[in-house]
Parts: sequence; C-alpha cells; structure tokens
Amino acid sequence: MTEEPGASAAPPQSEAMTAAEAALARAAGVARVEPGEYVVAEIDAMMMHDIFAADVLEMLERTGIERLHDASRVTVVFDHMVPAPSVAAAEHQAKARRLLRRYEIDAFFEIGRGICHQVMVEEGRVRSGELVVGTDSHTTTYGAVGAAGCGIGSSEMAYALATGKLWFKVPETVLVVLEGRLASMVTAKDLVLYLMREGGSAEAQYRSVEHGGAGTDSLSLSERMTIANMGVEMGAKFSLFPADGAPTMRSGARYVATHTVDLGALSPQVAVPHHVENVVDVGEVAGLRLDQVFLGSCTNGRLEDLRAAAAILRGQKIAPWVRMIVTPASSRVYQQAAAEGILADLSAAGAIVEGPGCGPCFGGHLGLLAAGERCLGTHNRNFRGRMGSPEGEIYLGSPATAAASALAGEIADPRELVVRTEAEEVAP
Repeated sequence: MTEEPGASAAPPQSEAMTAAEAALARAAGVARVEPGEYVVAEIDAMMMHDIFAADVLEMLERTGIERLHDASRVTVVFDHMVPAPSVAAAEHQAKARRLLRRYEIDAFFEIGRGICHQVMVEEGRVRSGELVVGTDSHTTTYGAVGAAGCGIGSSEMAYALATGKLWFKVPETVLVVLEGRLASMVTAKDLVLYLMREGGSAEAQYRSVEHGGAGTDSLSLSERMTIANMGVEMGAKFSLFPADGAPTMRSGARYVATHTVDLGALSPQVAVPHHVENVVDVGEVAGLRLDQVFLGSCTNGRLEDLRAAAAILRGQKIAPWVRMIVTPASSRVYQQAAAEGILADLSAAGAIVEGPGCGPCFGGHLGLLAAGERCLGTHNRNFRGRMGSPEGEIYLGSPATAAASALAGEIADPRELVVRTEAEEVAP
C-alpha cells in the first residue's frame, strides 16, 4: 500500500465534497459542510436489534413520548440472542415486541429472518446517499450501497426516534484507491484485514474511509459489504463506496490521507489474538492447530461466502477434532444456499449449519470457546473473551481460509490446497 499526504489547506467554496460530507450536508439542509464542523442532521433510516430495542423504547415510554417522529423510518431486527437462549433473553424480547406494537413500528423482522445489516440491504431499508444510524457498531456496512451509516448509543437512538434528528461532527476523510483485481483464493476479507494491518485502528478514528479507484468496479456488493462492515474496526465513522453509476472518486474533494492498494498483490491474511489490527500473512500462522471454525456473521455470512467454502469442502471431510459452525446471514441466503446444494455440501463435510443469527460472533450462544481452545472465524472481532472463555483464542480470516483450515484441522493457506488439488488431478 502506497501513501500520499492529504491536502491540509483550507479549500475554496467551489471544491467538491467527499461522500460523507455530501451526505451530511444534504441531511443537514445546507450547501456544504467542512471537517470539524458540527451539524444537526435529519436521519433517513434508523435500525435497532433485539439487544437494545426494548431498552430504547422503554426509555421513550418512561419520558412520556407518545409517538415516534416517523415510525416508517425505523427498522427492528431480532438477530443476536435468537432463538432466545435463556429466560432472561426471552422476556427481554417479549418486552420489545410489546413496545414495537405500542409505537407502531411495522418494519419488524422476527427471529430467523437474518442479521440486521444483511436484512436492511435485502429489504431495501437503506439507500445510496442516505444518513443511517443503528444501535450496532457495524452499521458502517451500509457504506457498501453508498449510504453513510454509523453506530450510536441507546440514548442517542431514543433522541433520534423522538425528533428524527441527531448532531454530528463532520469527519475528515481518508481515501483508499483500489487498483487491479483480487487473485484466486484472495478475498475482500483479506483486503480489509490488510488495511487493518497497515493502518491499524488509529488512523481512521472518527474519520470517514472512502473507497475509490478502478478496482472498486471488480468488487461485488457482498465484497463491498465485508469491507464497509469492518471499517469500524479501523475506527471509522463511515466506510463508503461509490453508488452504482457514480464516479469511483470525487474530483476535487479533500482527503486527509490517500492510500493506494494493488489488489492483485494481496495474499490471504489472518488476524491473530487479541486485536483485529494484529494481522499477518497466513503463512506465518499456518499449521496452528484449531478446535473450531466459524463461517458466518454480518461480515462473511453471505451467499458468495458460503459458495466459496462449499467449493473447497465439497466431497471432503473436515478434520475429526474440529467443530465447524455455519450461520447464513439471512433466511434468503439460507434458502438459496439450500437450493444450490451448498448447505448439503457443508453438512456432508461435517459442518453444523445453524439458523441465521449473530450468536457465535459475539459470544452469545451457539459456539462458545472453552479455556485453551482456538477458533478461526470469518467474523469481525477477535477480542479476548468475545467468544466465551478469556483463555480462548480467536483468529480471523476469509471463508476460503476458514474452509481450508477446517479440512486441515489447522490454519491453512487456501492457495496451497488449490495447488495440491491441481497437482493430484494431473498426476499419472
């Protein structure tokens, strides 16, 4: 990755705005905004999931708020503690359902529909150019469709629900210029892990990360969602891609820093415990024995991800000492994967296919680690204790790396698996 310094001089009024600045200016009803400026902006879409919905709505009820500013802009998805793994979770969800009816929130997606960010995109609840907030840090995912999305707290969401507005500090913007195409068995997950490796979680703190360059054209919506999703791990307020048909870079916009990445030069990456920015080439940890492999989450539970894993596992068996857990990102992904035979291939290889949800990713249920156990997952965070015991270890990689590692029973380079397979096919 090459780096160029960003312009620091105050711009003339004729200069273009970055994607984040344009979204905030439109939502604030002003001609333009500048980094560091505070604005009060109208929110286009608001999202809550089952962990926070009851608490937020109960906060409004206690303060005497009789109705929401605009319930049509609100979406609630039950995806984290689903199906309810405890009486406490069940009661919390029951309270949320009562309050959803109380405040006439019709865009409610029950358990089994899918993970909130996947559902928001599938259902068209978020659109390009919009300003979107959610009670989940990975709301940055909506940057994949050109929307400025960010996570907020419960009290902020209560205020937004009541007034339809929220204040924002206009962020500076970091530009990532993508060139070329990803090589075989190298994925968008490897790209975003590489960005974490190079920039860490400091450079993009409360900044917008804008992705541009001809290389963006080679990335599917699924791949863009993976990258935008993990923008928050870089500290970003927003993580944005150009909307379909829009220029890949905004000519004349000001960026505090510019990074250029040759996609074709990337290799499979792995984040090692206990932070997402601790990233190495897969070869540096290859051979490390695993107890569990997790394929899923709002980062890598989409159909393309399941297809990639199934292509590697088809007709094979995972290592006998490895548990492989699969959670499709939504019911639509689940149904399509079933129709294509993907779920059957994964199950035949020895994987456990669960319903759509977030359980294993955040350590809620369906795949906790014991002390001393090691997991490689396709999710977004590997903090100590996130998947169970604080003495467990979490490694992060792509669906291809996860599938290859499940077969080997240890962290493996998926490119090596392909090389061996090709060699076997041409052997006399």
